[in-house]
Amino acid sequence: MAPRCFIVRHGETEWSLNGRHTGISDLPLTENGEKRIKATGKALVGNDRLIAPKKLVHVYVSPRTRAQRTLELLELGCRERLPWTENRKSENEEPIRTEAKVEITEAVREWDYGDYEGLTSKQIREMRIERGEQPWDIWRDGCPGGESPEDVVRRLDALIADIRKKYHGPCFDGNDGQGDVLIVAHGHILRAFAMRWTGKPLTETSLILEAGGVGTLSYEHHNIEEPAIILGGGFVVDN
Repeated sequence: MAPRCFIVRHGETEWSLNGRHTGISDLPLTENGEKRIKATGKALVGNDRLIAPKKLVHVYVSPRTRAQRTLELLELGCRERLPWTENRKSENEEPIRTEAKVEITEAVREWDYGDYEGLTSKQIREMRIERGEQPWDIWRDGCPGGESPEDVVRRLDALIADIRKKYHGPCFDGNDGQGDVLIVAHGHILRAFAMRWTGKPLTETSLILEAGGVGTLSYEHHNIEEPAIILGGGFVVDN
């Protein structure tokens, strides 16, 4: 099996619930958001399930609390303490299920919305109409005072190249054991990541990833030169 890259959007927050764009703002998950992520972990994380901890080699997580809490609730069973929990004791230690290292990185933080932080798409559209500006398309226009599409492409392309060099490339050189990567981050940046994974321009984005949603990226024909998005697949149980 070709190595995979799982992308997980953080669970529901008050702002994701009402459609407010949340970049640098650090909001907690709602109670419902926590419940749904716990359910996702139970359904999808396990060595006989979609995300097999024993096959993970690396985990990338956004610096935002909502993403880090989401990772906690998935209960991967990392050998090392999660970086943000090192100074507090865990009442319920998880059994060790993976040797994957967890890395907090700005590479997967949410798109910097700049002047649009905390606004809904409707509010942004109305504001732009008042100013006589064209309808807003983040994939084309980016965010004033924040990031442009070109900014986002640069940081995502660098991350993808790193994943393929360090973790996926060796799998195509005869090491077919572990090789899966997990990313826990945010809606817009993960949608952009999936597009850049397949080499597509952001302006062609027509993907949706709901709060708490999980996506799977991999390769066709066991060829690292043929990156692909997996639309669905059955769970694989090792003999």
